[in-house]
Amino acid sequence: MTRSKQCQSVERVVVKVGTSTLTHPTGEMNLFRLESLVRELADLKNRGLEVILVTSGAVGAGIGKVGGKKPSTMPEKQAMAAIGQGALLHMYEKFFAEYGKTVGQILLTKEDLADRGRHLNARNTLFALLQYGAIPIINENDTVTVDEIKFGDNDTLAALVATLIDADLLILLSDIEGLYTDNPKKNPEATLIKEVNEIDEDIFSLADGTGSEFASGGMQTKINAAKIATLAGIPMVIANGENTGVIKRILDGEECGTFFRSSNLKVKNRKCWLAWSAKAKGSIFVDEGAFHAIAKSGKSLLSIGITDISGRFDVGSVVSLKNHLGNEFAKGIVNYSSDDLEKIRGKRTYEIKNILGDKDYDAVVHRDNLSLN
Repeated sequence: MTRSKQCQSVERVVVKVGTSTLTHPTGEMNLFRLESLVRELADLKNRGLEVILVTSGAVGAGIGKVGGKKPSTMPEKQAMAAIGQGALLHMYEKFFAEYGKTVGQILLTKEDLADRGRHLNARNTLFALLQYGAIPIINENDTVTVDEIKFGDNDTLAALVATLIDADLLILLSDIEGLYTDNPKKNPEATLIKEVNEIDEDIFSLADGTGSEFASGGMQTKINAAKIATLAGIPMVIANGENTGVIKRILDGEECGTFFRSSNLKVKNRKCWLAWSAKAKGSIFVDEGAFHAIAKSGKSLLSIGITDISGRFDVGSVVSLKNHLGNEFAKGIVNYSSDDLEKIRGKRTYEIKNILGDKDYDAVVHRDNLSLN
Protein backbone atom coordinates (compact mmCIF):
# COMPACT_ATOMS: atom_id res chain seq x y z
CA MET A 1 0.00 0.00 0.00
CA THR A 2 1.28 3.46 -0.87
CA ARG A 3 2.06 6.05 1.79
CA SER A 4 -0.88 8.18 0.66
CA LYS A 5 -3.42 5.35 0.88
CA GLN A 6 -2.02 4.13 4.19
CA CYS A 7 -2.42 7.56 5.80
CA GLN A 8 -5.86 8.13 4.28
CA SER A 9 -7.14 4.82 5.69
CA VAL A 10 -6.19 5.64 9.31
CA GLU A 11 -8.95 5.19 11.90
CA ARG A 12 -6.95 5.49 15.14
CA VAL A 13 -4.01 7.87 15.39
CA VAL A 14 -1.54 8.71 18.15
CA VAL A 15 -0.14 12.24 17.99
CA LYS A 16 2.86 13.22 20.10
CA VAL A 17 3.72 16.87 20.54
CA GLY A 18 7.05 17.99 21.93
CA THR A 19 8.00 20.67 24.42
CA SER A 20 9.62 22.81 21.72
CA THR A 21 6.30 22.97 19.85
CA LEU A 22 4.22 23.86 22.91
CA THR A 23 6.44 26.47 24.51
CA HIS A 24 8.29 29.64 23.60
CA PRO A 25 12.08 29.74 24.08
CA THR A 26 11.35 31.43 27.41
CA GLY A 27 9.53 28.32 28.62
CA GLU A 28 6.14 30.05 28.60
CA MET A 29 3.26 28.23 26.90
CA ASN A 30 2.83 28.98 23.18
CA LEU A 31 -0.93 29.46 23.23
CA PHE A 32 -1.23 29.98 19.48
CA ARG A 33 0.30 26.59 18.67
CA LEU A 34 -1.56 24.89 21.50
CA GLU A 35 -4.90 26.21 20.25
CA SER A 36 -4.02 25.28 16.64
CA LEU A 37 -3.13 21.72 17.71
CA VAL A 38 -6.37 21.34 19.67
CA ARG A 39 -8.44 22.64 16.75
CA GLU A 40 -6.85 20.11 14.40
CA LEU A 41 -7.35 17.18 16.78
CA ALA A 42 -10.95 18.20 17.48
CA ASP A 43 -11.60 18.28 13.75
CA LEU A 44 -10.16 14.78 13.39
CA LYS A 45 -12.74 13.65 15.94
CA ASN A 46 -15.41 15.32 13.82
CA ARG A 47 -14.18 13.25 10.88
CA GLY A 48 -14.81 10.10 12.92
CA LEU A 49 -11.20 9.28 13.84
CA GLU A 50 -10.07 8.10 17.26
CA VAL A 51 -7.36 10.41 18.58
CA ILE A 52 -4.83 9.86 21.37
CA LEU A 53 -2.53 12.74 22.35
CA VAL A 54 0.86 12.16 23.99
CA THR A 55 2.09 15.50 25.23
CA SER A 56 5.30 16.88 26.63
CA GLY A 57 5.51 20.30 28.20
CA ALA A 58 4.76 19.84 31.91
CA VAL A 59 8.27 20.76 33.00
CA GLY A 60 8.39 23.61 30.49
CA ALA A 61 5.02 24.89 31.68
CA GLY A 62 6.23 24.77 35.27
CA ILE A 63 9.32 26.77 34.35
CA GLY A 64 7.08 29.31 32.69
CA LYS A 65 4.92 29.58 35.81
CA VAL A 66 7.74 30.27 38.26
CA GLY A 67 10.44 31.58 35.94
CA GLY A 68 14.03 30.41 35.82
CA LYS A 69 16.21 28.08 33.81
CA LYS A 70 15.87 24.42 32.94
CA PRO A 71 16.17 22.42 36.21
CA SER A 72 19.28 20.28 36.57
CA THR A 73 18.37 17.96 39.47
CA MET A 74 15.64 15.33 39.71
CA PRO A 75 13.77 17.06 42.60
CA GLU A 76 13.78 20.34 40.64
CA LYS A 77 12.44 18.60 37.51
CA GLN A 78 9.75 16.86 39.52
CA ALA A 79 8.77 20.12 41.21
CA MET A 80 8.48 21.88 37.84
CA ALA A 81 6.42 18.96 36.51
CA ALA A 82 4.08 19.12 39.51
CA ILE A 83 3.55 22.85 38.96
CA GLY A 84 3.27 22.62 35.20
CA GLN A 85 1.14 19.47 34.78
CA GLY A 86 -1.99 21.10 36.17
CA ALA A 87 -1.45 24.23 34.10
CA LEU A 88 -0.90 22.17 30.94
CA LEU A 89 -4.01 20.05 31.40
CA HIS A 90 -6.08 23.13 32.28
CA MET A 91 -5.17 24.71 28.95
CA TYR A 92 -5.96 21.52 27.04
CA GLU A 93 -9.35 21.19 28.77
CA LYS A 94 -10.16 24.84 28.10
CA PHE A 95 -9.34 24.69 24.39
CA PHE A 96 -10.93 21.27 23.74
CA ALA A 97 -14.10 22.34 25.57
CA GLU A 98 -14.46 25.24 23.16
CA TYR A 99 -14.83 22.65 20.39
CA GLY A 100 -17.16 20.44 22.41
CA LYS A 101 -14.63 17.70 23.12
CA THR A 102 -13.98 15.81 26.37
CA VAL A 103 -10.50 14.82 27.47
CA GLY A 104 -9.15 12.32 29.98
CA GLN A 105 -5.67 12.47 31.48
CA ILE A 106 -3.43 9.44 31.99
CA LEU A 107 -0.01 9.72 33.64
CA LEU A 108 2.26 6.73 33.09
CA THR A 109 5.63 5.43 34.22
CA LYS A 110 7.74 2.77 32.54
CA GLU A 111 6.85 0.37 35.32
CA ASP A 112 3.14 0.76 34.53
CA LEU A 113 3.78 -0.81 31.13
CA ALA A 114 6.43 -3.29 32.30
CA ASP A 115 4.01 -5.03 34.68
CA ARG A 116 1.63 -7.16 32.60
CA GLY A 117 -1.39 -6.51 34.82
CA ARG A 118 -0.91 -2.74 34.89
CA HIS A 119 -0.15 -2.81 31.17
CA LEU A 120 -3.51 -4.42 30.49
CA ASN A 121 -5.28 -2.03 32.87
CA ALA A 122 -3.82 0.94 30.98
CA ARG A 123 -4.89 -0.62 27.68
CA ASN A 124 -8.44 -1.23 28.93
CA THR A 125 -8.71 2.30 30.31
CA LEU A 126 -7.62 3.79 27.00
CA PHE A 127 -10.15 1.73 25.07
CA ALA A 128 -12.88 2.75 27.53
CA LEU A 129 -11.99 6.43 27.07
CA LEU A 130 -12.21 6.01 23.30
CA GLN A 131 -15.59 4.30 23.62
CA TYR A 132 -16.84 7.29 25.62
CA GLY A 133 -15.71 9.53 22.79
CA ALA A 134 -13.04 11.21 24.93
CA ILE A 135 -9.55 12.20 23.79
CA PRO A 136 -6.93 10.59 26.06
CA ILE A 137 -4.11 12.98 26.96
CA ILE A 138 -1.03 11.02 28.07
CA ASN A 139 2.17 12.18 29.69
CA GLU A 140 4.92 10.57 31.72
CA ASN A 141 4.35 10.94 35.45
CA ASP A 142 7.40 13.14 35.92
CA THR A 143 6.46 14.07 39.48
CA VAL A 144 7.25 10.58 40.82
CA THR A 145 9.51 8.91 38.26
CA VAL A 146 13.21 8.29 38.82
CA ASP A 147 15.84 7.22 36.32
CA GLU A 148 15.17 3.51 36.78
CA ILE A 149 11.49 3.80 35.84
CA LYS A 150 11.56 6.71 33.39
CA PHE A 151 10.84 6.31 29.68
CA GLY A 152 13.40 9.07 29.27
CA ASP A 153 11.47 10.83 26.53
CA ASN A 154 7.91 11.06 25.28
CA ASP A 155 8.87 9.79 21.81
CA THR A 156 9.41 6.33 23.30
CA LEU A 157 6.26 6.71 25.40
CA ALA A 158 4.25 7.61 22.30
CA ALA A 159 5.52 4.55 20.42
CA LEU A 160 4.66 2.26 23.34
CA VAL A 161 1.20 3.84 23.60
CA ALA A 162 0.69 3.28 19.87
CA THR A 163 1.46 -0.44 20.30
CA LEU A 164 -0.64 -0.53 23.48
CA ILE A 165 -3.85 0.52 21.71
CA ASP A 166 -3.17 -0.92 18.22
CA ALA A 167 -2.93 2.45 16.48
CA ASP A 168 -2.96 2.76 12.70
CA LEU A 169 -0.46 5.64 12.64
CA LEU A 170 1.93 7.46 14.96
CA ILE A 171 2.74 11.13 14.30
CA LEU A 172 5.62 12.83 16.13
CA LEU A 173 5.43 16.62 15.96
CA SER A 174 8.73 18.40 16.54
CA ASP A 175 10.53 21.64 15.67
CA ILE A 176 12.12 20.10 12.55
CA GLU A 177 10.61 18.99 9.23
CA GLY A 178 11.73 15.37 9.58
CA LEU A 179 14.85 13.24 9.21
CA TYR A 180 17.63 14.79 7.14
CA THR A 181 20.75 13.43 5.50
CA ASP A 182 22.68 15.62 7.98
CA ASN A 183 21.92 18.11 10.74
CA PRO A 184 20.21 20.97 8.82
CA LYS A 185 21.08 23.44 11.59
CA LYS A 186 24.77 22.82 10.92
CA ASN A 187 24.78 21.83 7.24
CA PRO A 188 22.68 23.93 4.81
CA GLU A 189 23.19 21.25 2.15
CA ALA A 190 21.28 18.64 4.18
CA THR A 191 18.17 17.28 2.45
CA LEU A 192 14.95 15.90 3.87
CA ILE A 193 14.44 12.12 3.66
CA LYS A 194 10.81 11.71 2.68
CA GLU A 195 10.50 7.97 3.31
CA VAL A 196 12.38 5.31 5.27
CA ASN A 197 11.71 1.69 4.37
CA GLU A 198 14.13 0.08 6.81
CA ILE A 199 15.67 1.36 10.04
CA ASP A 200 19.28 0.23 9.97
CA GLU A 201 22.59 1.53 11.30
CA ASP A 202 22.82 4.06 8.47
CA ILE A 203 19.52 5.61 9.58
CA PHE A 204 20.58 5.71 13.23
CA SER A 205 23.84 7.40 12.22
CA LEU A 206 21.86 10.34 10.80
CA ALA A 207 20.54 11.33 14.25
CA ASP A 208 22.31 14.30 15.77
CA GLY A 209 21.68 16.65 18.70
CA THR A 210 19.61 16.34 21.87
CA GLY A 211 16.72 18.68 21.17
CA SER A 212 15.83 22.14 22.36
CA GLU A 213 16.69 23.73 25.72
CA PHE A 214 13.49 22.58 27.43
CA ALA A 215 13.08 19.23 25.59
CA SER A 216 14.43 15.82 26.62
CA GLY A 217 14.49 14.11 23.23
CA GLY A 218 16.23 14.51 19.89
CA MET A 219 16.25 12.73 16.53
CA GLN A 220 17.84 9.65 18.14
CA THR A 221 14.79 9.10 20.35
CA LYS A 222 12.49 9.60 17.37
CA ILE A 223 14.26 6.92 15.36
CA ASN A 224 14.08 4.60 18.39
CA ALA A 225 10.35 5.30 18.51
CA ALA A 226 10.06 4.56 14.80
CA LYS A 227 11.77 1.21 15.32
CA ILE A 228 9.31 0.24 18.06
CA ALA A 229 6.26 1.34 16.09
CA THR A 230 7.22 -0.05 12.69
CA LEU A 231 8.23 -3.46 14.04
CA ALA A 232 4.76 -3.61 15.58
CA GLY A 233 3.23 -2.91 12.16
CA ILE A 234 2.48 0.77 12.82
CA PRO A 235 3.82 3.40 10.38
CA MET A 236 5.18 6.65 11.77
CA VAL A 237 5.65 10.22 10.56
CA ILE A 238 8.01 12.88 11.91
CA ALA A 239 6.75 16.34 10.98
CA ASN A 240 7.13 19.98 11.99
CA GLY A 241 4.53 20.92 14.59
CA GLU A 242 5.01 24.60 13.79
CA ASN A 243 3.29 24.09 10.42
CA THR A 244 -0.41 24.80 10.88
CA GLY A 245 -2.61 22.03 9.48
CA VAL A 246 0.23 19.50 9.18
CA ILE A 247 -1.74 16.67 10.84
CA LYS A 248 -4.65 17.10 8.42
CA ARG A 249 -2.29 17.18 5.47
CA ILE A 250 -0.60 13.95 6.62
CA LEU A 251 -3.94 12.18 7.00
CA ASP A 252 -5.08 13.52 3.64
CA GLY A 253 -2.14 11.70 2.08
CA GLU A 254 0.26 14.59 1.49
CA GLU A 255 4.00 13.95 1.73
CA CYS A 256 4.77 15.92 4.88
CA GLY A 257 7.87 15.19 6.92
CA THR A 258 9.50 11.76 7.00
CA PHE A 259 7.38 8.62 6.67
CA PHE A 260 8.66 5.41 8.28
CA ARG A 261 7.10 2.43 6.55
CA SER A 262 5.97 -0.40 8.82
CA SER A 263 6.24 -4.15 8.53
CA ASN A 264 3.41 -5.77 6.62
CA LEU A 265 1.74 -7.45 9.59
CA LYS A 266 0.78 -6.03 12.96
CA VAL A 267 2.35 -7.83 15.91
CA LYS A 268 0.10 -9.05 18.71
CA ASN A 269 -0.05 -6.75 21.73
CA ARG A 270 1.46 -9.39 24.02
CA LYS A 271 4.54 -9.76 21.81
CA CYS A 272 4.93 -5.98 21.63
CA TRP A 273 4.79 -5.88 25.42
CA LEU A 274 7.43 -8.60 25.68
CA ALA A 275 9.75 -6.89 23.20
CA TRP A 276 9.60 -3.30 24.43
CA SER A 277 8.00 -2.96 27.87
CA ALA A 278 8.45 -6.14 29.91
CA LYS A 279 11.35 -6.31 32.36
CA ALA A 280 13.20 -9.63 32.49
CA LYS A 281 13.49 -11.32 35.89
CA GLY A 282 16.39 -13.50 34.82
CA SER A 283 18.25 -15.01 31.88
CA ILE A 284 18.28 -18.39 30.15
CA PHE A 285 21.34 -19.25 28.05
CA VAL A 286 20.85 -21.62 25.12
CA ASP A 287 23.16 -23.57 22.84
CA GLU A 288 23.72 -22.77 19.18
CA GLY A 289 21.19 -25.33 17.98
CA ALA A 290 18.41 -23.95 20.18
CA PHE A 291 19.29 -20.39 19.16
CA HIS A 292 18.90 -21.17 15.46
CA ALA A 293 15.72 -23.19 16.04
CA ILE A 294 14.10 -20.26 17.86
CA ALA A 295 15.53 -17.31 15.93
CA LYS A 296 15.48 -18.79 12.43
CA SER A 297 12.72 -21.41 12.48
CA GLY A 298 10.24 -19.98 14.97
CA LYS A 299 10.44 -22.93 17.37
CA SER A 300 9.74 -23.02 21.11
CA LEU A 301 12.53 -23.33 23.69
CA LEU A 302 12.93 -26.88 25.02
CA SER A 303 14.88 -27.90 28.09
CA ILE A 304 17.51 -29.81 26.12
CA GLY A 305 18.77 -26.56 24.55
CA ILE A 306 19.41 -24.77 27.86
CA THR A 307 23.05 -24.47 28.93
CA ASP A 308 22.82 -22.10 31.92
CA ILE A 309 20.44 -19.97 34.00
CA SER A 310 20.96 -16.61 35.71
CA GLY A 311 18.72 -15.02 38.36
CA ARG A 312 15.72 -16.33 40.27
CA PHE A 313 12.23 -16.36 38.77
CA ASP A 314 8.87 -18.08 39.08
CA VAL A 315 6.49 -19.69 36.60
CA GLY A 316 5.00 -16.97 34.37
CA SER A 317 7.94 -14.58 34.76
CA VAL A 318 9.49 -12.78 31.80
CA VAL A 319 13.02 -13.96 31.05
CA SER A 320 15.76 -12.93 28.67
CA LEU A 321 16.95 -15.57 26.20
CA LYS A 322 20.66 -15.35 25.42
CA ASN A 323 22.51 -17.23 22.72
CA HIS A 324 25.76 -19.18 22.87
CA LEU A 325 27.67 -15.89 22.56
CA GLY A 326 25.90 -14.38 25.57
CA ASN A 327 23.82 -11.92 23.53
CA GLU A 328 20.11 -11.43 24.21
CA PHE A 329 18.05 -12.37 21.15
CA ALA A 330 14.55 -12.71 22.62
CA LYS A 331 12.33 -12.35 25.68
CA GLY A 332 9.60 -14.73 26.71
CA ILE A 333 7.24 -15.96 29.41
CA VAL A 334 8.71 -19.02 31.13
CA ASN A 335 6.72 -22.12 32.08
CA TYR A 336 9.12 -23.31 34.79
CA SER A 337 10.76 -21.68 37.81
CA SER A 338 14.50 -21.12 37.93
CA ASP A 339 14.82 -23.83 40.59
CA ASP A 340 13.13 -26.41 38.35
CA LEU A 341 15.08 -25.31 35.28
CA GLU A 342 18.33 -25.95 37.13
CA LYS A 343 17.19 -29.56 37.48
CA ILE A 344 16.00 -30.11 33.90
CA ARG A 345 18.33 -27.95 31.79
CA GLY A 346 20.03 -30.02 29.11
CA LYS A 347 17.51 -32.83 29.58
CA ARG A 348 15.13 -34.19 26.96
CA THR A 349 11.42 -33.43 27.25
CA TYR A 350 10.41 -36.98 28.16
CA GLU A 351 12.83 -36.90 31.11
CA ILE A 352 11.18 -33.88 32.82
CA LYS A 353 8.39 -35.86 34.48
CA ASN A 354 10.85 -38.35 35.96
CA ILE A 355 12.93 -35.49 37.40
CA LEU A 356 10.18 -33.17 38.67
CA GLY A 357 7.44 -35.72 39.26
CA ASP A 358 5.09 -33.64 37.11
CA LYS A 359 5.18 -31.98 33.68
CA ASP A 360 2.65 -29.31 32.79
CA TYR A 361 4.43 -28.11 29.64
CA ASP A 362 6.71 -29.56 27.00
CA ALA A 363 8.16 -26.14 26.14
CA VAL A 364 10.13 -24.08 28.63
CA VAL A 365 9.12 -20.96 26.64
CA HIS A 366 6.42 -21.48 24.02
CA ARG A 367 6.85 -19.65 20.71
CA ASP A 368 3.48 -17.89 21.21
CA ASN A 369 4.87 -16.33 24.41
CA LEU A 370 8.19 -15.30 22.88
CA SER A 371 9.32 -12.16 21.07
CA LEU A 372 12.56 -11.90 19.10
CA ASN A 373 14.69 -8.77 19.40
